[in-house]
Amino acid sequence: MVCRMVRAVVLSRRPVHKGRVLDIGVERVRLPSGVETDLEMIRHPGAAAIVPLTAGGEILLVHQYRHAADGMLWEVPAGTLSPGEEPLACAHRELEEEAGMRAADMIELGPIFPAPGYTNERIHLFLARGLTPAAQHLDTDEVITEVRAVPVAEVLRQIAAAELIDAKSVVAICRAQARGLLAGGAG
Repeated sequence: MVCRMVRAVVLSRRPVHKGRVLDIGVERVRLPSGVETDLEMIRHPGAAAIVPLTAGGEILLVHQYRHAADGMLWEVPAGTLSPGEEPLACAHRELEEEAGMRAADMIELGPIFPAPGYTNERIHLFLARGLTPAAQHLDTDEVITEVRAVPVAEVLRQIAAAELIDAKSVVAICRAQARGLLAGGAG
C-alpha cells in the first residue's frame, strides 16, 4: 500500500512544556481539507526498537518498569534517539545498554508511528542477529529486572494471547515473523 503524504500547514504553536524528551504544545493548523483547528501535539525525537534473535531461535525480552503502564512490561530493547543520532546507531546502543548484547547483523524492519493522533514519534524497528555478550549499562531512569531468552513460538503465543502487550514489541516481532526472519533463528 502506497500512502501519498498530504500535510497540514502549521499556522502557530503555543508551547505547553518542553522536557528532556518531549516538546508538548498546541498547534493551530490548516488541515488538507482547508479547515483550521487547534491540535494538541507532542513532538518526539524518535526511537529504535530491536528484536534480538539468538542463534538458538529465541528472542531476548527485557522486563522493564514503565510508570505510564503502572508496572512491569515484557518488551524488546528500545530507546530514544539522541540528538543527531541515526536510528541504526541508536539500535546498537540500546541493545547493549538494555540487553547486554552486541549484534553482528542488524536488519531494518521499517518504522512505525505508535500514536499518530497526537505525537510525531517514529520508532525504527530492527532485528538483531549474531549476538555476543556485552556489558549491560542502564540509564539512571531505567529499571530492568531481567533479560530472558524466550523461544519464538512462545513469544508468538504470548502475542496471540494478549500477554505481551507492548505495541512496538508486538509490531517488531510480527514484522520479523512475516518476513520469515524468525524461523529457527536462521532467517
